[in-house]
Formats: sequence, structure tokens, C-alpha cells
Amino acid sequence: MNLVTIFLLLLTVRLFSVFVVKTFYVPDEYWQSLEVAHKIAFGYGYLTWEWEQGIRNYIYPLAIAGIFKILALLNLDTVYALVLTPRVFQAMLSTYSDYRFFIWCGKKKWALFCIVVSWFWFYMASRTLSNTLEISLTNIALSYYPWQGEGIIYFGPAALCCFLRPTSVILWSPLVLYHIKKSKLSLTQLIFKRFIIIGAVTCVICISIDSLMHGQLLVTPYEFLKYNVYHNVGSFYGSHPWHWYFTIGLPTVLGISFVPFLFGVIETIRHRKTYPTRKVLLITIFIVMVVLSAVEHKEFRFVGLLLPLCLYITSDTLTKWSYNASKVSLWCTALLLIIGNCVPALYLSTVHQRGPLEVMNKLQDIAYRYRDEYKNPARILFLMPCHSTPYYSHIHRNVTMRFLTCEPNLKQKVNYKDEADQFYDSPTHWLRSHVPSYPPTAKPTHVVLYEPLVMQIKDFLVDYKRLYIVANAEYTQARTGKNILVYQRLRGGEQNLYNREEYKEEQQFKQLSDLKEHKNEDNLIDGEDEFGVGGNMFN
Repeated sequence: MNLVTIFLLLLTVRLFSVFVVKTFYVPDEYWQSLEVAHKIAFGYGYLTWEWEQGIRNYIYPLAIAGIFKILALLNLDTVYALVLTPRVFQAMLSTYSDYRFFIWCGKKKWALFCIVVSWFWFYMASRTLSNTLEISLTNIALSYYPWQGEGIIYFGPAALCCFLRPTSVILWSPLVLYHIKKSKLSLTQLIFKRFIIIGAVTCVICISIDSLMHGQLLVTPYEFLKYNVYHNVGSFYGSHPWHWYFTIGLPTVLGISFVPFLFGVIETIRHRKTYPTRKVLLITIFIVMVVLSAVEHKEFRFVGLLLPLCLYITSDTLTKWSYNASKVSLWCTALLLIIGNCVPALYLSTVHQRGPLEVMNKLQDIAYRYRDEYKNPARILFLMPCHSTPYYSHIHRNVTMRFLTCEPNLKQKVNYKDEADQFYDSPTHWLRSHVPSYPPTAKPTHVVLYEPLVMQIKDFLVDYKRLYIVANAEYTQARTGKNILVYQRLRGGEQNLYNREEYKEEQQFKQLSDLKEHKNEDNLIDGEDEFGVGGNMFN
């Protein structure tokens, strides 16, 4: 296959993932990109504390905001278009990064195979996460890295990557040092005439954009490190043991491909001089894993940055093995890798945690159509763990919405609890303190919550009727559920009809009466048959 055919194949796979991946992964996919872009483009929305404190870079949201503006100018800014086009944009970036990975690996078939079938990359490649952009930029930069000869093109995307996600510095520091060590250029020429110039241009552009958006001079990587390292706010969102990335994180991200990767690691250690590139990649992987393991808060997506490096080692190992393997072994291995990657990819992309996106489709319709007794639009209350769903980017209506916040303890208060924790400690007390009960029309018109919460706030829901049940996940975490429910406040004429014990008893009595009446009718028909032609009485 020629390179154009390869590119079109990769583009097809990535665009396919845009329409297949219909599940919720992490809040940052929306709250650190689409929600920010929506507020920039349309003037309303919500910015999380990270943007208020200036620890996030604006380049990615601005790119998406530009897409939103173009759609608005063309009168095409429907919810569907606002959700779809940024994902297509990211899928195209991922396609180019895949293509560059294929070039970097020497245009080997196993390299193409590994990047296409990787379950984690299929799951991530079209999501509007800064981590997805980080992986794409890393792929591109590695493909231009001077593994043989000289070259400095890689330093541009690498520097941008470090500004977008400061943790990328951990990966690029050993690679830059290795470049300096192996380069035939003098240290002065390499640093002052190349690294500093490219780095300075990148810094000026990024700092200017962030300072302009925040209205003051701001260096976001510094703010990021200050809050995540000095204040250790990451631990507020969960912590894992130090070995988690080694025992669970990376093996899960690689999936079944971890097996050939492990063989590649062993082979590289045993024959270091034979595989110089693999040796450098392996050292880099180990350094990144060790440094990230020192941070309490850990997530699978944080080691996604290592995916290109791991897949290079994996594909190179499979290529070397395939030279002496039989056709049966080759086909069995390929089939096993395909099945082992397709199962988690399809399940996680289409089944697990699909509720948050499906419920936003319902709420978008409510926001567009609903009017209360006084012709006021919907007011929606999310009684869920913070950022459990997308927000204005998936509704695109300036309606009143409220969710439980979960800002970290930035002011170092004693015995601090965020709003979500306060609510789950005592849901009834929180509702009485924060939601007006009189007049009834002052209450939110709609309430969105996970199923297990219903029994805890049944007194509050007595003035509501259940509108939708949206399937979410078979396996749930604390404070979530298998279903997401949407309740709608009763209108004036609907009082004493729904959610009240007397109404339930009346409905049960009515159902029993209908059942008895139906049985009597059946008996009457049988009686007619008994005395009519062909009666059954004596049969």
C-alpha cells in the first residue's frame, strides 16, 4: 500500500471512532475544552476553578472556539454540530499523528497494525481531551526526533506539548539530553541557536495567549506546578499506591499488547547494544513511570503519553519475531491481538458510562421545548457527583443550571468539605438549606440524579414526577448508579397525582379492579361457549 492509502485507512478508522465512541470517560473531556470553548464563543457557560486560577492553557479551547464561531456564522451551530465537529477535528489530528508514527517505525506493517488495533487509542483518539492532543503531539515529535543524523523540527511540537501539559517535561527531558549527547553540533550551537530560539517563540506565543485571556501576565506551567506539586491538589481527587502505574496503569492501557511489549522489554535489556532506539525509549518510559508514581493522584490517561513509545517497542518486537514465525502463528497472533483489543474498545466505547451523554440529549430537548406554568424556561438541578455530565456545550441554551461543585481546599481551611461531600453527607439537610420550598414554582423544574439517591430524597421528590430513565453502566462506583433519572416538577393541576402514597394505593387498587374485570369478561366469554355451539363444558 502507498502512503496515501495508509493515510486514508487511518483517517477512516479515526472518523469511525467519532461515531462509535458514545460514552463518558472523564470530566476533563468536556469541562477543560468544550465548556471553555462554548463560553468563549457564545458568552455563557461555566469555567471550573482551574481556569479561574490560571493553571490551564487556552490554546486547545481557543481552537475549538474558532470552530464554534465558524459554525455560528454559517448558522450551523446546532448541538449536534457543536458536539461532533470538535471530535472530527481531534480525530484528524490523531490521524496525522498515526501517520507520523507509521513513518517513524520505518513503515512496518506491524506498526500500522499496532496503532490501528490499540483499544486505548481507539477509545481516546477522537475525544476532546488535552491528553489526546498531548499523545498526538508526542507521536509527531518522536517521528521527527533525530534518531539518526541531525534535526531540530521535533522540538517545536515537543515544546508546545510541554506548555499544554507540563508533565510532558518528564518525557522530553531525557530525550533532549540524549540528543545533546549524540549530536555532532557544539553544545553552544545546539542550545543557543536552536533550542532557545524555538523554545522562546513557543513560550512567547503561549504566554501571550494565556495572559490576554486572563487579563494579566500569567505563565500557566508555573501555576500548574504550584497547585499540583506544592499544594498537591491532585490528591483531593483520589490517590493510589506508588506501584499503581507499574501493576495496573500501563498494563491496562496496553491491554493484550502488554504481552509482546513485555517480551520486547526483556529482549531490549538483554541486547542493549543491538537496539539503541528501544534502549533510549525504555529508559524514558521508566523515568516517566517513576516520577509519575511519586504523585498521589493517578489516572490511566496520564500514562497514555507513553503509548507511542510502548507501541514502537511492541511493533518492533513483533516485526523481528515474524521473520521466523509460521503463517499459522502470524495469523493466530494477529487474530488474538484484534479480539483482545476489540472487546474492551467496543464495550467501553458503546456500553459503559453511556448515560451522561444520553441524558444530555434528553435535557437538550427539555431546554428547548419546556415552559412552566408562567412560560419560564427550564431550571435544571444536577444532584450527582460534580462534573458527572457535560454542561452548556451539550445543551446550547442559556437556561439556569446548577450542579454540586467539588473545588479543592485552595484556602487551606480546617475540616474542609466540598459542596458535593456536604450534600452526600446529608442530602435532605442540604436540599432544605439550598433549594427554596415555597412557592413550589421556585423549585428547579427538573432534577437529574443517579438511581440510588432516590430513596434518600423521596420527600423532596414528592412534588416531582419521573420523566426519564437512562441506562448508564453495569458496573458502578460510589455515588453513581446503573441508571440516571430525570424528574420534572409537577405543574399546578398535577398536585396530589404523582409520587404520593394515596395516589400509589389508588393506582394499585385500580389495577386490581381492572384485572378482576378482565377475568370476569373472560369467564363470561367461556360461559357463552358452554351453552353455544361447540361448548367446552363437557369436553
